[in-house]
Amino acid sequence: MRAPVLAIEDGALGFCPARGEVFPQTRTQRCWFHKISNALGVLPKSAHPAAKKHLAEIWSAEDKDHALAAVKDFQAAYSAKYPARVVDDLDELLAFYDFPAEHWVHLRTTNPIESTSATVRHPTKITKGPVCLWPSS
Repeated sequence: MRAPVLAIEDGALGFCPARGEVFPQTRTQRCWFHKISNALGVLPKSAHPAAKKHLAEIWSAEDKDHALAAVKDFQAAYSAKYPARVVDDLDELLAFYDFPAEHWVHLRTTNPIESTSATVRHPTKITKGPVCLWPSS
């Protein structure tokens, strides 16, 4: 197998180091869905709506230069009061901009991959009470 050009990672502890050992030349794209979730986790709920807008301006920017400008706006708004570590892996967050624009929507997140296994995970959820699978007589 040839090395992939880009690997979209969500920060999984097993995949990231293994990918680096097996395919050291493969570039990394950090999953925006997971990154937004992590960033919002360090912000108070009252800041979530505005922070989501700022983050959307980064990942949905028309090009990398506009994304970098949006990153500066986000830092100005949040870095002093809330140390949300959004820009600690900026190269990995913006790697998708180095590929053709028609692929960006697929390269920003691991969610299309995860959604295929959602139906497998679904039946394992615990219910809050007894479940009757057959009608009573």
